[in-house]
Amino acid sequence: MEFKGRAIVPGGAEGEAVVVDSISFYGEVDPDTGRLADGRSIKGRILIARRTRGSTVGSYIIYALAKNGAAPKAIIVERAEPIVIVGAILASIPLIDTLPPKFFETVRDGCSITVEGDTVRLLEECG
Repeated sequence: MEFKGRAIVPGGAEGEAVVVDSISFYGEVDPDTGRLADGRSIKGRILIARRTRGSTVGSYIIYALAKNGAAPKAIIVERAEPIVIVGAILASIPLIDTLPPKFFETVRDGCSITVEGDTVRLLEECG
């Protein structure tokens, strides 16, 4: 399945999805390891979050993830907020938003995904 969105930080990536409903980079992501508070890792994966929240420290956490080799390969959100945009720019992490609701209804943890510019492809059935 293929979905079009808005590439805020263009780029390409391929990896396994880690899906969260909501995330705050400050306090819910370890910048040294890429581990989420629930124990899953975003390191080398595609992070998908409907919503993001948090303070300006979130931008620094995203940058620190990249510097520590623990960053996601790409970030996909329903609507990008300035904190995530700045962090993704600083860290050179592809960032896409405004994908259709069907994408967020379909994607699950472990789905294989490719990101290229404004296009996201699910490489296997994720239902």
